[in-house]
Amino acid sequence: MRNKISCSAERLGLLTSEMIQAVSSASAFQIAHQYLTANRVRIVEADDSQIMSTVIGNSGLYEQNIRLKDGHLVSKCSCTLPEEPMCRHCIAVLLEYRRWAQPPQSRNSSLAKDAIAASPRGPSDNGKRTTGHSIPSDIKLSDIMVFVEWLQPATKALERQEPLPGPPAVSPGAISTWIQAIRNLEDRRRESEEVMTSLESQLKDRESDVGRLTQQCQTSQRESNAAQATTRELQREVDSYKEVLTRVSELTAEVVRHAGQMRAGTGDMLQKGSQLDKLVSSFKDVAEALQSAVSFPRRE
Repeated sequence: MRNKISCSAERLGLLTSEMIQAVSSASAFQIAHQYLTANRVRIVEADDSQIMSTVIGNSGLYEQNIRLKDGHLVSKCSCTLPEEPMCRHCIAVLLEYRRWAQPPQSRNSSLAKDAIAASPRGPSDNGKRTTGHSIPSDIKLSDIMVFVEWLQPATKALERQEPLPGPPAVSPGAISTWIQAIRNLEDRRRESEEVMTSLESQLKDRESDVGRLTQQCQTSQRESNAAQATTRELQREVDSYKEVLTRVSELTAEVVRHAGQMRAGTGDMLQKGSQLDKLVSSFKDVAEALQSAVSFPRRE
């Protein structure tokens, strides 16, 4: 998915959380902030004008390319979500880059501001928009003690990567909000583990496919080498046949030449035979004349 929006900032580092939220839908911004707090965003390469990153979403790993050019913020993500004007993954990347580009001492305050900006808002009694969960000023000490007691086994469960214990019975307020936030973080961690497991499985499948294709390529290479050897052998045979054909052509020309000579000799022999016939005929005439002369009676 690719989107393009107008942007007044001269550098990506000047984009504030409020500016990002102003051009994002409320649901996309909240989910993006969840990705941010769950540490699902990885910035591969970045500067003041371009960010290349990856985000582990709920359905897999997505790649982003965000650029600031000619007064426009151009975002491109490999997901297919219809969110406008930016998807949740690009929003998460901008929030992460804002924190990533800041000095370490200012990151904590930035995270706090982002958490406030990402919380759901609703109308208050006086018509102004306030946070959906107000923190009461009179937190009960008993609720704090219950929270501390619950936090110890919860911490051990987190260390052992086990399910969190059930929430303690406390009155609605800040304590219940903290407990729910911890449980939400644990749910997101488990989702991240499931996504990582799915990605590892996909990576193994890709490695298996690469191995199979490599084997097929090697087999094709061997077949190609065998075919080349056969082609060379056939070429040698063709060359030998060409030499034989050339020799046959030379012999044919020699036979034709001798045939011509034989025809010429035969003509000479026929001519001489005709002359001999004439000579024999002449001899016959002479012999007959002599015989006539011998047999003629003499006068006494």
